[in-house]
Order: sequence, then structure tokens, then C-alpha cells
Amino acid sequence: MAVVWQQTLKGVNYQVRSAGATRRLYTDGVYHSQYNPNSPVGGSVWDLLMLPAFFHAGDRLKRILVLGVGGGAVIRQLDHFFEPETIVGVELNPVHIKVAKRFFGVKGKHIQLLQADAIAWLKAYRGPKFDLIIDDLFGEVDGEPERVIEADPHWFKHLTRPLAKDGTLVINFDTPAGLKTCAWYTDKASHLSFNQAYQFSTPLYHNCIGAFTRQATDSKGFEANLQCYKELDRRRNSCRLTARWRKLRL
Repeated sequence: MAVVWQQTLKGVNYQVRSAGATRRLYTDGVYHSQYNPNSPVGGSVWDLLMLPAFFHAGDRLKRILVLGVGGGAVIRQLDHFFEPETIVGVELNPVHIKVAKRFFGVKGKHIQLLQADAIAWLKAYRGPKFDLIIDDLFGEVDGEPERVIEADPHWFKHLTRPLAKDGTLVINFDTPAGLKTCAWYTDKASHLSFNQAYQFSTPLYHNCIGAFTRQATDSKGFEANLQCYKELDRRRNSCRLTARWRKLRL
């Protein structure tokens, strides 16, 4: 991939690379985001973060919160498929916000990108509730991405407080083991906050996505919602989804 932009700031090297219409963001060599506006589904981990939104019918997903924006790939996907009224993205790194706007096309009056510590911001937030909350809070340790906060009962409480009564919470875990030790499994109150939970994964990445929803939509209804879009209809040979999902049980 060709390097179309790079900057070194405070000892951190940022690069945007391209292959055709595809853009990728790297921070000190760590792969943060990828998006192609001509192909909004590409078999990536961002597909997994976006897919749980389809437990909702398209016209019921109005307000979305993304904690950890990176280059904004999942924001572009959600905007493409749902056209929500409001998307709020909270990102600690101001360079990532600049890249998201300039190179990934994260723009529009309905999209608010806030430069802030997402953990502190969420704890202080007292505004309208969100239909969908995505926790994609990762940093880097020895050149590898790692979650910056444990999904324990305390953090689950903060995540569910601004979640709508029929909302969905999505959390990115770096390994399946991380999902298995989250509060949905270990804390009764966290478990009872949701009607059902699912695991999303892909053979292309180690990440494991937990989707905890208050929706009544089951697997059959979820698949039917996907089939409304040719890019997500797995009956079509052109569908590029590599995702797998299964319902979680204690």
C-alpha cells in the first residue's frame, strides 16, 4: 500500500496508506482503521463492530455513541447503512480525529467527533440516551493493541447508564478469553440488564466482539435484517462478510 500521508508527533509516527479507494490508518505501525467507500463491508473487525446494529430495524437506530474512533471506519459503515440522526465519536488522540475527517470522510452535521478521554467523558455524561453504544477503547503495548479498561461490573454500569431501554451495547475484546471474563458472565446485575447476548468473530482476526442487546430480535430476525442489503446478504456470492456469530449462554 502507498503512503499518502504521514506525520511524527511527540515521537509517534502516524501513516495513512492507500490501495485504490481503500484507506488504512497506522499509529507507530499498529493497524487502527480501514475503510473503502466503494465497498463498505470488507471482512474486517470493523464489520463485527457494526453488525450488532442490525438487531435493530433501520428506522429505530437514531442515536449512536462510539468510544474510540480511530480513523472512523465503523462510523462510516453505520452512517452508510442506517443514516442515524446523531453519531457521537469520542477519541483521545487529536491526530486520529484529523485523519478521520481528512482521509476517511467522517463528516456531516449529524456527526460529532469529540477529543476527550472517553472513560472520563462517559462517566460525566448526562445527556440523551443512545440506541447503540460501541466500546472500542484500545491502546498499544509493545506494538500490539490492548484494551485500556476492563469490562468489569463497574465499567458495565457506566456503559449501560446512557443506553436506551431497548438499546444495544457492543464491546471489542482482543481475545475470546477477554469476553469470557467480562461482567455479563461474572455479574448478575450486568447479565440481567440485557435480553440476550451474542459473540461475533472472524477467522481473519483474533478479536472477539460481545454484543449485549435489549432488543427481542433473534438470530432469524437479525439475518433477515441483514438480507435487506445486498452487501450483507450472505445468500449472494458477492457478499464479503466473513463474520460468524452465536448466542452466548452462561
